[in-house]
Amino acid sequence: MSSRLWGTVLQRLHTPGPRPAAWSRVRSSCCRPQAGPRPDPPRRGLAVTGSGTMSVFNREMKKRQKNWAASLQDGHQYDYLRDEVGGRVADRVYDIARTFPLALDLGGGKSHIAEHLSKDVVERLFLADVSEQTLKQSRRTDVPTTCVLADEEFLPFKENTFDLVVSSLSLHWINDLPGALKQIHQVLKPDGVFIGAMVGGETLYELRCSLQLAETEREGGFSPHISPYTAVTDLGNLLGQAGFNMLTVDIDEVQVHYPGIIEVMTDLQGMGESNCAWNRRSLLHRDTVLAAAAIYKEMYGNEDGSIPATFEILYMIGWKPHESQAKPAKRGSATVSFGDLSKVSQPPSTDKS
Repeated sequence: MSSRLWGTVLQRLHTPGPRPAAWSRVRSSCCRPQAGPRPDPPRRGLAVTGSGTMSVFNREMKKRQKNWAASLQDGHQYDYLRDEVGGRVADRVYDIARTFPLALDLGGGKSHIAEHLSKDVVERLFLADVSEQTLKQSRRTDVPTTCVLADEEFLPFKENTFDLVVSSLSLHWINDLPGALKQIHQVLKPDGVFIGAMVGGETLYELRCSLQLAETEREGGFSPHISPYTAVTDLGNLLGQAGFNMLTVDIDEVQVHYPGIIEVMTDLQGMGESNCAWNRRSLLHRDTVLAAAAIYKEMYGNEDGSIPATFEILYMIGWKPHESQAKPAKRGSATVSFGDLSKVSQPPSTDKS
């Protein structure tokens, strides 16, 4: 598989009228995007419901946003990011040398992961999503698939059901992420694996910074317009607390080039990725948007007049424990001292006396 250290640039082409489906994929020269100021990533809020669970997102609004996006006649034009990340999640499934009799795609949408899988790897798949309209748009794949209308926060499956659970660009809208990971762990069979991808804290830092500066200048303060995301430093702890072991967490950055800030926000809406946080500010003044567009191009713009939008994608792999899995050696069982490691690189003695 290709190295995860290289970012990917997706060129979105915008013309008057219907949006073309064409986009090109090239390798960037480094894994960090163009230099520029980055605001501190917003962290999840601290509002707590009566049950003790943090309520950051309006899940009913997110369902409506996804249903609206799925009902668009040209909705497939906005699937480029989900298709790209879904393919990378599928790559990680192929890295595991086994066949999975039963798998669950959580928040699978239009089969963005499943379309990259074959029956040799996954024999049967359950495709679950909170949006009924999105499930109706699911694509036909080689893997026999059953669609299930289900909320990622409340999985309607029995314990020890699935050999594999995958998820792509869905978990960052979960209010109780630790609880959702525990449910995923619960529905997996022992020695089952969870492979997921979610948006990370550095996502859309260009848009966030431009809007904050514009609102501060024009309105004397700023409100959150970009949803809070999970930091990569928290992800490993969350997986461990949910009961997973043999953890792997890595990061990709996908950068998309747009003609301007309006196209960025339009495509986010078409993806069903608009902000649904309870503390969001739904109204943006025209003068503020124009100022943000100018700031965006001045601070981050490319020589050809386009602007980049960066998506930080966090990938995670975790296994449900089983007695057949490799385990670390007992403490104190080592036979070699760390102090002897320095002698490994020393050439053998040539003294013949």
